[in-house]
Amino acid sequence: MPVLEFKTSTLDKITGRLRQLLDTISNDAGNGEVQTRVLAPEEMTDLLSWLMRAGQWLRSQPPVPEQQIADYRTEVQRLHGLLPSIHATLLAERGRLEQERERVRTAGEWVQRSRETL
Repeated sequence: MPVLEFKTSTLDKITGRLRQLLDTISNDAGNGEVQTRVLAPEEMTDLLSWLMRAGQWLRSQPPVPEQQIADYRTEVQRLHGLLPSIHATLLAERGRLEQERERVRTAGEWVQRSRETL
């Protein structure tokens, strides 16, 4: 039975990490909308890794206590609800980076023209 307890705690650990990440990236704007910050690449990698590990673990295990599954399901549903906000935040960040790239390109052209006129 200790092996089952250890492996079951793996799901608890993944659920806890998922909960912590979702808590750090989201905040309630007070008007019923939840806003998210941009996820760092390593956070996105961690998130996908945790979901994959949990899925593999759940498929390979004997029945897991319902409360642990319910806790994990709650966090996955919470993630599902945040996905539109995460997507919008990533699109806004992409737009900001494209503007910044254009500003740097324009500045580089200006420097090049300035050198040519000197």
